[in-house]
Amino acid sequence: MLKLKLIGVGKTKEKWLHDGMNEYIKRLKSSVQIEAMWAKDDAQLMEWTQKENHYLCMDPSGQTFTSEEFSLFLMRQWEARGSRLTMVIGGAEGLKPELKQRGVLISLSPLTFTHQITRLVLIEQIYRAIEIDKGSLYHK
Repeated sequence: MLKLKLIGVGKTKEKWLHDGMNEYIKRLKSSVQIEAMWAKDDAQLMEWTQKENHYLCMDPSGQTFTSEEFSLFLMRQWEARGSRLTMVIGGAEGLKPELKQRGVLISLSPLTFTHQITRLVLIEQIYRAIEIDKGSLYHK
């Protein structure tokens, strides 16, 4: 079973965003065990990431992918990391430079999203990546 740890700052305040995230977490349940941790501030986020050997940072300046490329990238990351991945989402001010220096920067879009929207877009793209890898029709 693949394992994914999502680490971010702040809570998901909007019910519809929370419901959307839960829907994709439910869909992924048979393929990916997901742990979501929401730090109260940047200091706590830094503390949590210090414990991680490797993580992917969501940042607009990071590498961009098509959905197919993202699927391949994620599968290779899981394979290289013993089926465990950690992904980090910054708060309203983005990620601290020290955090970005230790992580691999990837971008969901050159557009700027709120950290709450980023969570939903990211989890949907992870679901899409898994479905692409399976060869399902979801991506069509």
